[in-house]
Amino acid sequence: MMDMGGLANVIERHWKYRNQFLAVLLWPLARIFQSIAALRRFFYQHGWLNAASLPCPVVIIGNIHVGGVGKTPLVAAIVRALQKNDIQVGIISRGYGRASKDTLVIDEHTLVTASGDEPLMLYRQLKVPVAVGATRLAAGEALFRLHPDLQVLISDDGLQHYALKRDLEIVVFPARDIGKSLDLLPNGPLREPLARINDADGILFSQGNADDLHNPAIRHWLANKWCGYSRLHYGSLYRFNQPAKTAIPEDFIGHRCAAIAAIGRPERFFQALENLGIALSEKIALPDHAPISASDWPDADVIFITEKDAIKLSQPQSRELWVLPLEAEIIPDVAAWIQERLHLK
Repeated sequence: MMDMGGLANVIERHWKYRNQFLAVLLWPLARIFQSIAALRRFFYQHGWLNAASLPCPVVIIGNIHVGGVGKTPLVAAIVRALQKNDIQVGIISRGYGRASKDTLVIDEHTLVTASGDEPLMLYRQLKVPVAVGATRLAAGEALFRLHPDLQVLISDDGLQHYALKRDLEIVVFPARDIGKSLDLLPNGPLREPLARINDADGILFSQGNADDLHNPAIRHWLANKWCGYSRLHYGSLYRFNQPAKTAIPEDFIGHRCAAIAAIGRPERFFQALENLGIALSEKIALPDHAPISASDWPDADVIFITEKDAIKLSQPQSRELWVLPLEAEIIPDVAAWIQERLHLK
């Protein structure tokens, strides 16, 4: 009998390489999911379900896909841009994968099991107030109790969390999926129909280019909204927990190298290492947000990991671990647009 993990793998493969039998089987389930999602949103839009607001504007950086669109580096890029303009900004998140459901304002003593990997990584990278909670409303309220001077909150995901009122919605859409016919769960990777993009204030094509902003196939998405694209840049390799100790790919020639990643689309991380000239003898791909256990580590002289996975590791580590940092560049200036729309000074 196939376990749930095996079934999930089969369905995800169907999303990439269409299986006609599964398409017929799953299409009715997708229509049920679509009806439930539409009905829920309709109830919030018409006040039959209550949505609450926070004391300052909320910007949702969300997606209609199920994970893997590279959203967290974009959140970091937006926050950095707002910081440069002296805007007091905080981040709220559900903290996917954490062991607790308690509302928590992250500090220097917070454990990754309590916060989740991405919120803790954002806190350490950006040095801004970050809170997690079972609801983003609770996270925002907790953050304001400690930081009443915040001017804007960035919600990492939460496009479908309609219980929290939002002032701006930016949908992150992978450029690779432009023009594709995508269905809703479980027949496809979408949480809401593609038409949902029409109602957003902005659309950001992750790992896209300028041509995406003039694609006639999606002209209806682009009208009357901010449109942009992102590019990813990898920084210098650094030793785990020793960011001042950096290396170049040539330093690892002659070593048996491997990589491990528990992120959405780990193949992008492996490809980035190989593009740098690092020959990988083994690649270990784990589910997004999964912990790395002793049995997961590859047998190698040097192991490369992501910053997101480095957050989950405790000290000391007997293995020689190196981290490849990642930053996103957003074109054009989305922070300027956010400030203008929300009148932030």
